[in-house]
Amino acid sequence: MNASRCWQETFDVLVVGSGSAALSAALRASAGGLSCKILEKTALIGGTSAMSGAGTWIPANYRAAAAGLEDSVDEALTYLRAASPSGWQETEDDLWASFVRAAPRALAFIETATPLRFALTREPDTMPERAGGKLRGRMLSPKPLSKWIVGSFAGKIRPSTLPHLFTYQEVYEGDLYHRPVRATLRVIHRLIWRVLSRSRAQGSALVTGLLKGCLDNGCSISTNARVVELIKDNETGRIVGLVADMNGTRKHLRGNVGVVIASGGFEWNREMLNEHFPGKLDWLGSPRGNEGDGQRMVSNVGGALAHMDQANVYPAIPTRYEGKLHGLPMIFQAEKHAIVVNRSGKRFASEYDFNIGVAVDQRDRKAGQPEHLPAWVIADSRLLKDAPPLGWYSRNDPNWMVRASTLHELATKIGVPAEALAETVARFNGFCADGRDRDFHRGESAWEQFKAGGANSALGPIDRPPYLAAPFNRSILGTKGGARTNMAGQVVRADGGVIPGLYAAGLSMANPIGTLAVGPGTTIGPNLTWGFICGEALLSETVARREQLAVHA
Repeated sequence: MNASRCWQETFDVLVVGSGSAALSAALRASAGGLSCKILEKTALIGGTSAMSGAGTWIPANYRAAAAGLEDSVDEALTYLRAASPSGWQETEDDLWASFVRAAPRALAFIETATPLRFALTREPDTMPERAGGKLRGRMLSPKPLSKWIVGSFAGKIRPSTLPHLFTYQEVYEGDLYHRPVRATLRVIHRLIWRVLSRSRAQGSALVTGLLKGCLDNGCSISTNARVVELIKDNETGRIVGLVADMNGTRKHLRGNVGVVIASGGFEWNREMLNEHFPGKLDWLGSPRGNEGDGQRMVSNVGGALAHMDQANVYPAIPTRYEGKLHGLPMIFQAEKHAIVVNRSGKRFASEYDFNIGVAVDQRDRKAGQPEHLPAWVIADSRLLKDAPPLGWYSRNDPNWMVRASTLHELATKIGVPAEALAETVARFNGFCADGRDRDFHRGESAWEQFKAGGANSALGPIDRPPYLAAPFNRSILGTKGGARTNMAGQVVRADGGVIPGLYAAGLSMANPIGTLAVGPGTTIGPNLTWGFICGEALLSETVARREQLAVHA
């Protein structure tokens, strides 16, 4: 479409979406003096970020330095290279370098420009044994904030399925999922104050703080504003604006400097999901508005898409959200008396591996179909005793958890070869007796020992009926494929050329880290950072264009 002259509104920057990447981009651009319009498709602000635990992986950050934890940009880059899948360095190395250089600055800027304050967690990198890995210092999460600070927007921040009354640290240090009563009582005085002050932590705090910063810097925000088309100037090839359906009215908005696509993933677009993630699916844990609008619009103007088969594949259990069944993120398979088996009744990964989603999503190279699915968590009666929330949430879907008095009966009910399942359980029970998992080394890595609560704490036999089974297929918290970008967040074409005026960040971009997480927070941390990178690039472009105009004048 050629550039229209009938603009209803004009801003320097138009930001599509309102999650952490979108708000970070708008915050950086507006703090630098650019006028910004944020367009959110749904009635609620915050997207997947608002629903998240807001674990935030930021290497070489100043909070870690203040705590005496050594880290550097070079070590972080070394770690990304060592921990990422084979072949990724060839295409992603420049983006990794851009990320690790910008991430510490992004965190410092956000804490300066907003009321957000982050605190370190105790978590290690997911693969700290790799070169450049760290046992602590790269993971943070925001402290609680009152929603009242955003005024009339307080009721528009997207609620979560997670308990955001607790901080990220309180959830894990208090072991909320295993000891909910004790974890609650130990911080009850804080919880009462948060209820009275309408304060929340995790993703709610993240979005509240970012939103407050954007509002303080004059950003205009519209909800129920679905962007349907990008407007390209046919003479220059530049993206100069967009078309949005805003509360039933179609409007043309101009972006003098640029448009940032940060509209989330495509997991709620059934056609796209089936194309890029064939096979069994359990739960989706993100807002239902994540339908791939950004990816579609980028493709329509000639932008290259990449990593469309990558996602945050994360364990989830059934809950209800907006009146419908929905996925609640929970690492429920990492329990002492539980294992995960594939359709053949065999184990295929360590159940405590943070990246077990990679194994679940493993595909046949020729057919592209999942190799292990359908998969199941197999446990004995101690599972529900050790993790009480599983029993509570399983009531949301009475068919989700299968029970049987014998392993043979359980295998028959779930369609797994009974003899193979019995052999797998017997072999695992033998490992428990020996104190070592000789197949997948469960509980031996630093991450797995952290998750299990210490060395030799991850193994427990499965021998007390009734036996339980729950599906363990793909659950997706957000796809990670989208617009291919350069180091500045600019969208590029298949030939590598830049589409001027078009940027992408967050789950709408081709995520340079992908499914394999290098830390528990390698969705939110990069999202914040790439939004920040886009904001800085927009400011640099503004300066360059003004200098160019001055020369011509």
